Amino acid sequence: MAERRPSISDTELDVLKVLWEQPGSTVRELQAALRPMGRKWAYTTVQTLLHRLEEKHYVVCARSGSAHTFRAALSREQLLQQRLTDLSDRLCEGAASPLVLALVEGARFTPKEIEQFRQLLDQLDSSKNKR
Repeated sequence: MAERRPSISDTELDVLKVLWEQPGSTVRELQAALRPMGRKWAYTTVQTLLHRLEEKHYVVCARSGSAHTFRAALSREQLLQQRLTDLSDRLCEGAASPLVLALVEGARFTPKEIEQFRQLLDQLDSSKNKR
């Protein structure tokens, strides 16, 4: 079972998004990358957010000399899985199907995405039949 991490704030999520795109960034590099997103934070603010994320095990810091670089400790997909599981637990008593059905009914999909869904369902069906 995957490690359960504490929830994160939207501001912490913004930092993680940058780290997914630019792994191995310093505080200053993160600060610069966050600016175009409308986050004009001081160096110390970015540093505080990174330390919070590190304490929550979302970020890993590599310390070599005076340079500290940071990278995400989990992928975007892993965080998405964690958040969807949490949502399913809170709203659907752990059942995934109501959550999936609500997502599918509320969205429009391209033919390519629909084909991917069909392939996934076929794989699930075929693995179920092998048991």
